[in-house]
Amino acid sequence: MAYDHNVNLSEVHAPVQANIIIRSQSGKNAGRPNSTKAEQKSSSNVISKNGQRIDIDRLTGFLQGITRQSSTQKCARSVRLALESAGARFNGHPVAAADWGSTLQKIGYQKINLSFDRPKKGDIYIIDRNQSSRYGHIAAYSGNGWVSDYRQSGYAVYRNPNVKYTYYRLQQ
Repeated sequence: MAYDHNVNLSEVHAPVQANIIIRSQSGKNAGRPNSTKAEQKSSSNVISKNGQRIDIDRLTGFLQGITRQSSTQKCARSVRLALESAGARFNGHPVAAADWGSTLQKIGYQKINLSFDRPKKGDIYIIDRNQSSRYGHIAAYSGNGWVSDYRQSGYAVYRNPNVKYTYYRLQQ
């Protein structure tokens, strides 16, 4: 069937102008060539010693999306997924939460003194294996609270006051 009147197809099929910005994978601001050094410095990206770029805002955004109120016994998996969403890359990773210390250090975290009274976004703690858990526990600070595979009411998830904590912070 043929039509004999003129139709401007761009008005019918694309009535809105679309702007497409292509950003390179190298991490440069191809879409924002005029960004200032102050803007770049205020970015939440942290480049670790091994060259990995980890975006703390993406990490904490992933954590804030976890809304469960009780554990599914997959704390290490949840923290790993949050780290990967922020740009961390692993050449293999441990299954047990208690074994994550060296893996965190490989991606730029450093062991620091316990800082539960002054946590910073992206901080991570590990609880060693104990009588309550043969795998230990791991959680990260979202800016609003501690999150593992669920939204914790605080950092102390075991009733045992003698558990051993190790505290890590991403170094800039």
